[in-house]
Amino acid sequence: METLAGLFNEASNVDSKDFMKRVNQVGQILSSEVSNDKMRITGRLVRLAPEGEAVVIGDLHGDLDSLYEILKETDFIEKCRSGAQVRLVFLGDYGDRGPYSPEVYYVVLSLKALFPDNVVLLQGNHEGPEDLMARPHDLPSHLQRKFGSDWQTVYAGLSALFRRFYTAVLVEDSFVMLHGGAPSRAKTLDDVAYAYQKHPAEPHLEEILWSDPAEIIKGTRFSYRGAGRFFGEDVTDAFLRMVGAKFLVRSHEPASEGYAFSHSGKVLTVFSRKGPPYNNPKAAYLHLDLKKRVNSATHLSTYIKQF
Repeated sequence: METLAGLFNEASNVDSKDFMKRVNQVGQILSSEVSNDKMRITGRLVRLAPEGEAVVIGDLHGDLDSLYEILKETDFIEKCRSGAQVRLVFLGDYGDRGPYSPEVYYVVLSLKALFPDNVVLLQGNHEGPEDLMARPHDLPSHLQRKFGSDWQTVYAGLSALFRRFYTAVLVEDSFVMLHGGAPSRAKTLDDVAYAYQKHPAEPHLEEILWSDPAEIIKGTRFSYRGAGRFFGEDVTDAFLRMVGAKFLVRSHEPASEGYAFSHSGKVLTVFSRKGPPYNNPKAAYLHLDLKKRVNSATHLSTYIKQF
């Protein structure tokens, strides 16, 4: 069985052939887990029962050191081996903007391959469809550094896999997790579950991947990002009522403390990488006891782990 140190050493030395084996393995897992009775899946929405514990990781952007720190602190691999009821939820943006993006992807995919029932992979805007791709997009240069002339094969395989990642996670009667923001025009839970299929005719996926909360507006406003929208607290309230949740956990934005609260404590942003190009001195992740009911994101303070 893989150790944490062994897994990271493997990531440092992996070649393109073994990397693609992992990509294909995870693709097969994602294809089969629609019928997995341990995760209720509708479209690209994952429903989790409020049981056990969960580790929630925000943007990593190729920060291998932060990923190692989180996995070490939480004893995730050891807990999975022992049969503990623990989930690892990634909120997207695993790579890009960081030199160790290939290694981060390899570790994340290996965790999914080793513990498929314990790991949930959400799509970030850096794993979005081609028409919503983040710019600058430097993953190709990192893959070329890692794999030389084979980089294009790896890039094609990874890109296809990204577009199979999930859109959101709903912990029943508690909270919802996604990468960016609340889809302002969503009317039913199916608009979230099938946002990818409805794109680009409807804006749900774009807003889920790209939008950011704003404190002084109602409705939505144009975003400087060039995709998604700034959304007000009224949009958050309507979205939470529609999905049956009390608060929203998302990533997507750097935070100097590694986390930030918005919209009267109904939105928590978690950012799990440190250093350039974002230069936030602290990063954070969540380590939750899902059995304990929480009514506001601000009540998660004891579960926020900074490093």
